[in-house]
Amino acid sequence: MESSTPADDKTPGDRLVMQILYGLHTLAWFSGGTFAVIALLINYIRRADESEGLYRLHHSYMIATFWWTLLWLVLLAPLWLLFLLPGWLAYFLVLLWYLYRCIRGWLRFNADRPPQDLPTDSPPSP
Repeated sequence: MESSTPADDKTPGDRLVMQILYGLHTLAWFSGGTFAVIALLINYIRRADESEGLYRLHHSYMIATFWWTLLWLVLLAPLWLLFLLPGWLAYFLVLLWYLYRCIRGWLRFNADRPPQDLPTDSPPSP
């Protein structure tokens, strides 16, 4: 008998939606953030109705990535007052971090893994 993973219960359409959401988040910088806002709304709607833990984790991961990115952009906005270079550099670093989170989450989703390693209750072995 084959062992089934939690993601086996999902339809190909559910997986496709997650792929599209990760794609929208990843391409958000090319749309001035519009794609990210659209994906964020869908993430909130889908997460509320999601029964599968892995999918809920990925929705939460994308939501957290969006809000942390927005927070960093707002906090770093005053650097634009110090001429262009500090602002460009700060926003470029936020862009790299955002892309890293999106691509890492997307790759882990494709491998049917949670977006981040979950802490274990047992202490590490010596």
